[in-house]
Amino acid sequence: MATSFPDHLAGEVRARRAVLRLSQQDLADMAGVSERFVRFVEQGKPSVQLDSLMAVLETLGLELRLATRSREAARALASQPASDGASGAAEPESSARP
Repeated sequence: MATSFPDHLAGEVRARRAVLRLSQQDLADMAGVSERFVRFVEQGKPSVQLDSLMAVLETLGLELRLATRSREAARALASQPASDGASGAAEPESSARP
């Protein structure tokens, strides 16, 4: 079974903190977040504040990257027609002039 994103993130943060020999409290102090927040990240809590998470990652020298998924659902979504106004088709010009 694939690891969930929060679990993967938790493992990476724990491992990096260990390499840097920081306690959870040390990391929290350096990142400007609470020790409780660091604990939540390392436990894989699925909902954390993004700005606080970014501060922790920055402190550890880690970065969060976004990439397009290659799974079937992402491909199906990409092949859907654009919604109203986003299709790129020009609207007919009005014949009325000011």
